[in-house]
Amino acid sequence: MNMHFEGSSNVTLLFDFWDVRGPAGMVLSVFVVLLLTVIYELLKVWKVTIGQQKQPSMKHSSAPVSLSPGASCFAPVMKCQGGSSSLNNSPSEISLAPTENTATTADSTTAVKKSWLLHSLQTAIHILQVTLGYMLMLCVMSYNVWIFLGVIIGSVLGYFLAFPLLNQI
Repeated sequence: MNMHFEGSSNVTLLFDFWDVRGPAGMVLSVFVVLLLTVIYELLKVWKVTIGQQKQPSMKHSSAPVSLSPGASCFAPVMKCQGGSSSLNNSPSEISLAPTENTATTADSTTAVKKSWLLHSLQTAIHILQVTLGYMLMLCVMSYNVWIFLGVIIGSVLGYFLAFPLLNQI
């Protein structure tokens, strides 16, 4: 096997049945590799999108928050000790107080199921992404210039198409 790039229209890609002989087969193969690379880039964006959908809900810490000299408040505690009486009635103190957890057991069960479903989907996408990435790497390792350019152009086109999707997330 050659260890340098060549511009031949004869190459075997990935499997014995993908044996390219001639310019028409090379154009078709470059197009298929280009589409696989675009799909690879779109899978990356889809995995990021799912990762942002399953972000955990905001948790309250129990670290003290200084409100004024002599007044401190712990996040899980609803009332603050010390400080002036005008501070106790201020809207800013109310906005610092944690919200009550009114979620029922059914709601939390649904949230757990949704989290596992999203994680399973993200795992499946990751498996597809890794498999496709290695297949594209093996295509490049055919050392054919046209296949290499198909992967590069597919990556550029895929990123160009997927980039606006990242901004909408």
